Amino acid sequence: MVDVSEASDTELVGRVLAGEREAFAGLVARYRDRLGRYAVRMLGNRTDAEDALQETFVRAYRSLGRCTDPERFGAWVFGILVNRCRTVGAQRARRERVHVADEFALSRAATPDDPVGRQALREAITAALARLAPTLREAFLLKFVEELSYEEMTTMTGASVPALKMRVSRARAELRQILSEVDHA
Repeated sequence: MVDVSEASDTELVGRVLAGEREAFAGLVARYRDRLGRYAVRMLGNRTDAEDALQETFVRAYRSLGRCTDPERFGAWVFGILVNRCRTVGAQRARRERVHVADEFALSRAATPDDPVGRQALREAITAALARLAPTLREAFLLKFVEELSYEEMTTMTGASVPALKMRVSRARAELRQILSEVDHA
């Protein structure tokens, strides 16, 4: 295994392109957890997220020569994942549109001493995110969970900064509305 802590992204990309396939494992190790968290949040389940993540790394490996700025490998591979999540989400939406919520769990208030309530709150937020249009969910997660700038987001999504700001604003408003409905139910 390549020592990830000692090698830069540029060095690892260069080593892979020079034929040292094992160096790609260093890049995977460096980015797997962060990308995996995003995929789970975006897609709503681990199976689809794992599939999207695996396909992302396969595509990244195959097209590594097209990574024009190896120093920004992380942003480049994140962009691939964003597109994979869009595709997987669209495919799943065509296959099935079933959502089940535990109304009792959603109605419980979360308190620090109430792990069931905290879990219910997490489930309510996950369910609310799932109800957003994919473009709104994507923008919200990139901005508030991944803490990316709008400029970074535009590189990954291809959308303009004003469009992304509008999507984030709409996502916040819709989440507020959805969660208030859950709270009043």
